[in-house]
Amino acid sequence: MRRGVVVVLCLVQFVDVLGVTSATTAIPAILAGLGASPSAAGPLATVYAMFFGGVLILGARLGDRYGHRRILLTGIGLFGAASVLGATAGAWGGAGLAVVLIARALQGAAAALCVPSALRLLLSATPTEDRRHAALAAWSATGAAAGASGFLVGGLLVQTFGWPAVFWVNLPLAVGLAACVLVAVPSTREHVDRRPLDVPGAALLILAVMAVIAGAAWIEQAETRALGAVAVALGAVLAVLLAVRLRTARSPLIPADAFRSRRLRHGTTLSFVNTATTSSTAVLATLYLQERLGLDPVATGLTLMALSVAVVLTSTSTRALLGRLSAYTVSGVGIGTIALGCLLLTLTVGSWWGILAGVALAGAGLGLSSVAATTIGTSVPEELAGSASGILNTGAQLGTALGTSVLILVASFGGVGAGWLGAAVVAALTAAWCVLPRARREEAALSGSGSTGR
Repeated sequence: MRRGVVVVLCLVQFVDVLGVTSATTAIPAILAGLGASPSAAGPLATVYAMFFGGVLILGARLGDRYGHRRILLTGIGLFGAASVLGATAGAWGGAGLAVVLIARALQGAAAALCVPSALRLLLSATPTEDRRHAALAAWSATGAAAGASGFLVGGLLVQTFGWPAVFWVNLPLAVGLAACVLVAVPSTREHVDRRPLDVPGAALLILAVMAVIAGAAWIEQAETRALGAVAVALGAVLAVLLAVRLRTARSPLIPADAFRSRRLRHGTTLSFVNTATTSSTAVLATLYLQERLGLDPVATGLTLMALSVAVVLTSTSTRALLGRLSAYTVSGVGIGTIALGCLLLTLTVGSWWGILAGVALAGAGLGLSSVAATTIGTSVPEELAGSASGILNTGAQLGTALGTSVLILVASFGGVGAGWLGAAVVAALTAAWCVLPRARREEAALSGSGSTGR
């Protein structure tokens, strides 16, 4: 039964990530099919991430408040309904583009309801340390597999059935997932937080994260760089207002104990660096393969599959490593490997084999570091577990958005090699942070074990 629960919850992760990349591949076909301007490509590419990243912590809080299984099923239902809306956008005439944007926003919000609750339920289903390491490895491997395969699946669906197919395919997936959750995931007697929801805090958080993610995407393009900088600055102002709100609210959206938890802070930081270095590296590789080496999208997707395959292979070995080494050491080794992969990309600029080997090496490091970071960040008291899942995923989403925009900006001035070198430096410094003063951080991670997590 436990194994079945883990499989089902990992499938939730797979479908949510698949929904991101498969629809991204279809953006040119969507614009052509709806007769929309090419300038709409940017909003189509970012709206899912904006709502996903913005709603994650609220989704975790709703799970704490109303039950994670219930919120998971709600999210799956919303994801399926939003997919139908997107698939039928062509029937809305001139409003078709707006309908697709709304559908992608709702899909992102639905995924934000699903992912924290699925991760929380996965942790509950694996109470022993050994099983939890194995489950987290499966979770990371599933996300990586979905991320890469989504590009291929999306391309095949568009070429064979047209762009609405990338939305239609989610309906049977959502129905099947809901049925599996109802059958395999038990309705547990989980702790329910009856405190009222902090609506102003939730609004500030959602707007702050959305502003940062949208601004980061706009900074990547020269013509919208100024607007992007304003949006990021607005996000920073909203973040300050959020901090004030969290300190003064009677029932803050993010519990005060979450800020005091060293493990959660460290795990979130590591999750941020993981995605900031690897997602940005993959984006630069995608652009370089197509614009400079002349590969078509399918060949590019197959090349980048090396990253996901490496993640799957190494994440499965973390269970044994975490049994012998601290999670900080494993994370340091993983992020150090990411640094080596980015350095290889820098040294072999211009060669296809260098990109293949470099992204594979970065993926191998990501497989180790992502499981270790999640292990660190979720090693918190029971009452913080739900919030921790949302905070960790939000950190990863912000890492993807900010890391990609910064590295593309660096590459636009210094070349793609400079971008990869920047990722290598960040990863190397973080690896040193994990490994060198290990005793201090392990003491911090273990202090308050079992009750405080501080």
